[in-house]
Amino acid sequence: MKEKFYEKGLSFQCQGSGKCCVSRGEYGFVYLTLKDRRLMAKHLGLSVGEFKKRFCAQTDGVWHLIQPEGTEDCLFLKNKRCEVYEARPTQCRTWPFWPENMNPRAWKRDVVAFCPGASIQGKENLRPSGEISRQLLEQEKAEKELFGE
Repeated sequence: MKEKFYEKGLSFQCQGSGKCCVSRGEYGFVYLTLKDRRLMAKHLGLSVGEFKKRFCAQTDGVWHLIQPEGTEDCLFLKNKRCEVYEARPTQCRTWPFWPENMNPRAWKRDVVAFCPGASIQGKENLRPSGEISRQLLEQEKAEKELFGE
């Protein structure tokens, strides 16, 4: 069996740049599973229905956060900080360990070149492969729920 490129772990430590909270082309939506919608609604003290009415839309039958007019930022990003960090969606919680990022070329191009937290080297920033695999699996399960893939 071929060894995963992250078998020895990957350096990553969030630096709070907010770059991952800004739309980049095809990554234009923050998609929300039912669990995400429930968690965020509870965090904001709203019913799920009220949360969806105020903060969500559907595209092709898939729920996502609305995009504020005239900006590419997430509507919960204020001063480079997430206002719902404790209840952030799966998509946000598992960044940068998404299936499409988990090969050496994509990691270098889409994560290291983009995110300051992935370029910081050091033992204390090393994410073990088991943690990476857990986050990757969580994101894959969310994508399957959302898109039926």
